Amino acid sequence: MRAVAAAGGLAALLLVTACGGGDGDKAAATPSGSAARGSAAPAAGVVAPAKVEVIAGLAGCTAKIRTEADELREGVCHTAKGDFLITTFPEERLKETWLESARVYGGKYLVGMRWVVSAKPEMLEPLRAKLGGTIRELSGIGTGANAS
Repeated sequence: MRAVAAAGGLAALLLVTACGGGDGDKAAATPSGSAARGSAAPAAGVVAPAKVEVIAGLAGCTAKIRTEADELREGVCHTAKGDFLITTFPEERLKETWLESARVYGGKYLVGMRWVVSAKPEMLEPLRAKLGGTIRELSGIGTGANAS
């Protein structure tokens, strides 16, 4: 009985934490040169927390950590559908700085609270269904295109 009560309490805590205040989703205020598309939580209603291993587990893989630093952690996931990179940040501002730097390269990224997933564009929507977050398209230097 205690295990059931503890599991229920943990589930409630996760939902409150995922839906709680804080900085919120930055989709409405994306950095210049980027466009956000489709902010939605996954079917379970929980947005992935900023931990590489947890995000990898929600995505159905085991991440191999390749970068461990004060500013970020990165892990690579290998799946049958393709590989992707999960980057987490201890603070939201560090994520936004990283995205501003990534703008030089352009591309699409799946972005959540203190995390970013880099993958082939066709993998992002299925990952968003599992992890939540927002797909952001960043324009590269000299491309002139901001969104699709």
